[in-house]
Amino acid sequence: MLNKTPHSIYKIRFNDCDMFGHLNNARYLDYMINAREDHLITHYDFDFDKFYKNDFGWVINSHEIIYVRPAIYNEIVSIQSTLLMVREDLLFVEALMMNETRDQLKAIMRSKLVPINLKTGRKELHPTELMEWAKQLENTEILTQGDLETRIKLLMTELKEKKNSVVQ
Repeated sequence: MLNKTPHSIYKIRFNDCDMFGHLNNARYLDYMINAREDHLITHYDFDFDKFYKNDFGWVINSHEIIYVRPAIYNEIVSIQSTLLMVREDLLFVEALMMNETRDQLKAIMRSKLVPINLKTGRKELHPTELMEWAKQLENTEILTQGDLETRIKLLMTELKEKKNSVVQ
């Protein structure tokens, strides 16, 4: 069975931080997008070149991000990603940034990606083969948890319960 919520470890770099040593808000997007790309390649053996060579790709239609706690210079963070929904005309992805031990939420982001023809720059529907494959990765459980605010509340409760069970 495929892991629908892969995660990987990253180090916060100096040049990505502001003068207070906090990860710059815009750089959270880069870290999370790069993590998703890494997850697709590492966990699902996804071949981006196969699509790009056929003039097919994706553009980001929108991001929604909530910063919960700052990630700081030299900190090791864990980034988890998941596919919430796939449609013929859309991918809806969520990424979480947490501390290394995965007991503190740093940020959560949801992104909508639209498939396009790279030659024309116009929207194009996902190929059937991709749809069939992506449907296996859909994480509808998380999607049914609601909007980002609701998701954060659920995550915070889950993390608090996890922390309390370790202490006992």
